Amino acid sequence: MNVRASKESRGEATAVPEPVPSEPAGLELRGLVKRFGGTEALRGIDLVAERGNFVTVLGPSGSGKTTILRVVAGFLAPDEGEVLIDGRDVTRVPPASREIGMVFQNYALFPHMTAADNIAYGLKMRRWPKADRARRVAEMLELVGLGELGGRLPRELSGGQQQRVAVARALAFRPHLLLMDEPLGALDRELRMRMAVELRRLHQEAAATTVYVTHDREEALTLSDWIVIMHDGRIDAVGTAEELYTRPRNGFVASFFGGHNVAEATMGGLSGDRARVGFAGCDMEVVCGQPLDAADELVDLSIPEEALSLTPTGAAPARLELHVLDDLYLGNSVRVTVRTGDGVTLRAVLPRDARDSIRHGGTVTAYLDTTQVAAVPHER
Repeated sequence: MNVRASKESRGEATAVPEPVPSEPAGLELRGLVKRFGGTEALRGIDLVAERGNFVTVLGPSGSGKTTILRVVAGFLAPDEGEVLIDGRDVTRVPPASREIGMVFQNYALFPHMTAADNIAYGLKMRRWPKADRARRVAEMLELVGLGELGGRLPRELSGGQQQRVAVARALAFRPHLLLMDEPLGALDRELRMRMAVELRRLHQEAAATTVYVTHDREEALTLSDWIVIMHDGRIDAVGTAEELYTRPRNGFVASFFGGHNVAEATMGGLSGDRARVGFAGCDMEVVCGQPLDAADELVDLSIPEEALSLTPTGAAPARLELHVLDDLYLGNSVRVTVRTGDGVTLRAVLPRDARDSIRHGGTVTAYLDTTQVAAVPHER
């Protein structure tokens, strides 16, 4: 695992033993605390990102993700803690001396400069020789697929092209660290996803340690080597997209990152990393999202929308009689809102042809694939 958060940063999550890196990490945060008046925006952040990783910091508004980026960039000074880049303590170093590339949501291109001049600006400020600047700008224009458009002004470029210029400018001087603050937020959905794939390619070719801030789960899934989930000024979870999706460590991660249903269940016992639980009149065995206490009477279940179907799937599906509340046609699928006999509301994504079997106000027999369900600590 190449990204780490301390036990204190992640609540009671059990840390996986980490290999000792052979060289300094690309970015290390030690005990970061940032206060605004009486509000603690960051509450003891510990994080290590190894060189060359693409790390996405994901969280809702007010979770502290942008504050982390601003502290790392040097725009904000932490009240406590340290920031290290490639092993160098830069906590009190001015932003211009940190050798960080930055891409903003609005791109911040100079409107009176051509694309090539925008890319060259940082090199000029660092006193690169003119011939070296010209060579590097040409390399960057080719890298981002704008080789023939270097002479255009920003207003003559599309949103996606402007975004590529901003990335090229940030990478041109070979920064130790690249920071991106929701750079795709101003684009429409289709272009946003195309550009996310392009950003991933650019990162792989440039091999720069990258920290990317967003509130968009799809961007995080598309881009990241590792995902850091923020909540209320703390790191709530760290892992790969698959780890966080299939084994969320709590209800917040399950609902915010996975988009899963979170429902209360009774604890029936533990066996290794499996839990026996009672839910909606069914007794079932599910995986534990993190270690649980056998003495707990209640747990929460993380239930993916895709885990409910009208036909049995999985090794031991649970049969549920559900009341249909609503359905939403999504083209190739239907999102159905249903309620269990004991009043728990769930969402399910079903194939398009399932709509013929669903009647508003009626009941439907559905099957829960328990192999996709994870038990997490009950949120009191």
